[in-house]
Amino acid sequence: MTRAWPLALGILLGFGALWAGLHSPVEAVEQWRLAARWTARVGFPLFIITYSASSLGRLWYGDFTRELWRNRRWWGLGFAAAHTVHLYALLTFLKVSGETRPLPLLLVAGTGYALMFAMALTSNAAAMRALGRNWRRLHTLGIHWLWGIFTVSYAGRIFEPETMTTGLIATLFTLGALALRIAAWRKGRKAA
Repeated sequence: MTRAWPLALGILLGFGALWAGLHSPVEAVEQWRLAARWTARVGFPLFIITYSASSLGRLWYGDFTRELWRNRRWWGLGFAAAHTVHLYALLTFLKVSGETRPLPLLLVAGTGYALMFAMALTSNAAAMRALGRNWRRLHTLGIHWLWGIFTVSYAGRIFEPETMTTGLIATLFTLGALALRIAAWRKGRKAA
């Protein structure tokens, strides 16, 4: 199997969650709500792997972590694919339900999608060479922006009884992933 299998996995998970939502035994609006929710949830583990891959490789260098680190670009593309399906499901849900979102939320989320698409389009060696240091700046800003969106989104669910467990578990994953990045950064500074 090629190194691009995480991209195929992201596509499969995204469309699988969309299909499951749209084939749920509920009314059409609720189907789209479920499709939006489930497509976000299947993309989340792909994001956490992408966010943590280089840190895991720096902290515990071995066969498995080396493969994660080497293929983090493909994990990121898999996340972008799944989250693009999520965007479609979410926009369709908002259209059929008539619900709206506050402007600040739309701006933060829209910036996140713009950064995600920019990172996906520049996830190649030619873009790295062309952008130079700006490539790293773009990808650092983008990955942390998306991390912030996931963290705030899931942390907000901790205070709702029906979503408390999901919110707590996902928030712990985002904070754990950040702790890994900080530990890897500190290890790199000590080595330097």
